[in-house]
Amino acid sequence: MSIAAARDRFLSDLRIRPLIMGILNVTPDSFSDGGRHDAPAAALDHAAAMVADGADVIDLGGESTRPGAAPLGAAEEIARVCPVLERLCAEGGVPVSIDTYKAATARAAVAAGASIVNDVWGLQHDPEMAAAVAETGAAVVIMHNRAETDPDLDILHDLERFFECSLDLARRAGIPGERILLDPGIGFGKTLAQNIACLNGLDWLGSWGYPVLLGLSRKRMFGDLLGRPLEQRLAGTLAANLEGIARGARVIRVHDVAEHADALKVGAALAR
Repeated sequence: MSIAAARDRFLSDLRIRPLIMGILNVTPDSFSDGGRHDAPAAALDHAAAMVADGADVIDLGGESTRPGAAPLGAAEEIARVCPVLERLCAEGGVPVSIDTYKAATARAAVAAGASIVNDVWGLQHDPEMAAAVAETGAAVVIMHNRAETDPDLDILHDLERFFECSLDLARRAGIPGERILLDPGIGFGKTLAQNIACLNGLDWLGSWGYPVLLGLSRKRMFGDLLGRPLEQRLAGTLAANLEGIARGARVIRVHDVAEHADALKVGAALAR
């Protein structure tokens, strides 16, 4: 499957039904699954299992984006992700997204077969990122982020300001609007109250005219709300993702693919 075909399949499918993006971290230190799939063989096996469980797209990351994680150079990130990417894309099962905020990594990943760039800094960290996305023809997920938490901030106003800047960068670089998704960035530089406000504002975010991706799998907010440790946050994640879909989210980014696939199947059956 060519990069353009994989990209267009992803963009077409999300307009028909909510999609499941399976998380594949080839990192030693990600907050939930660091070190479990950092060997290429383990990563490929896990990706195949997620596709079998119902993942519509795989999101591959080589650098942890958890708060306080040590930054990684582009060369090392590329060395981590590209061998896995090449195998994943050669097998042609589902589209593959690269989770990076570095233009050099994005370019290398798309050359290796990725068709989506998932940037946790919304094109604003690396001044070359918007041009890299435009040149490669990839779709892009623009996520809201903040370097610091400010509990007094009107978070929806901050999302608006941030996305206006990111979308202007995208337009100037020549990224077509139909290739853009927005992500409110749950858990990134936000308090619990602000995370909840973002979830309650998904209808408003969807009114911007771009598909919304929601990434809240096993996040700290469920620990705060429920008092649950990391490995006991599936129920909270499911509840929030189903509510997010009801409010218009088109892609949910998750660790627990099979359980979310079952939940979406039941929801679709009830809707019929």
